Amino acid sequence: MAPKQRTPHACRNPDLIRGVGKYTRSQMYHKRGLWAIKAKNGGKFPIHEKKPAEAPAAVKPPKFYPADDVKKPLVNKRKARPTKLRAIITPGTVLIILAGRFKGKRVVFLKQLTSGLLLVTGPFKINGVPLRRVNQSYVIATSTKVDINGVNCEKFDDKYFSKKVEKKTKKGEGEFFEAEKEEKNQLPQEKKDDQKTVDAALLKAIEAVPELKSYLGARFSLKAGMKPHELVF
Repeated sequence: MAPKQRTPHACRNPDLIRGVGKYTRSQMYHKRGLWAIKAKNGGKFPIHEKKPAEAPAAVKPPKFYPADDVKKPLVNKRKARPTKLRAIITPGTVLIILAGRFKGKRVVFLKQLTSGLLLVTGPFKINGVPLRRVNQSYVIATSTKVDINGVNCEKFDDKYFSKKVEKKTKKGEGEFFEAEKEEKNQLPQEKKDDQKTVDAALLKAIEAVPELKSYLGARFSLKAGMKPHELVF
């Protein structure tokens, strides 16, 4: 059987012209039977209690956007995961730095910080590398190890290496360049003392092993004919 065709809904008060209906307000009052509903409820229309409005499931995006781009901070929904340390890198392992200011220098790994970066030192007295943080992606781990049982690294964390942000004040051209030189050359005495304390404990362990001091002082570099993938560190 063919499905029944629905008749289109006809308006009770069709428009004669746009905005003007065929029947008046009083005619529609009787036509819709509102008088009977009012008489049934004691001369008043029944009042129905409104249901509490439910919260919308999702807010629809606006159809129009502002002409100028308004920068909004992106919401980071990713959970922070601790960086996994390579199994070959253990406290005391000698690492070769591959990038940055101290590229090619050999350093001693002390510990991994909360941020995932590696805390290393030259020591400074041997090759000029101070206490600093290094990403493990930019180092080669060697089989050489240094005994660091006498080194206390509890004091060093990510906050130790953070720079203090000072309020900027307007300065003249001469004052600006002089201030820049002073900031570059100045280093807190506390950090200098910490470097000496760490180096003193490390130097005792390094000097106990023959030729280890000269090994740490030598810079690593590749020569003609050397194949990096065939080298054993």
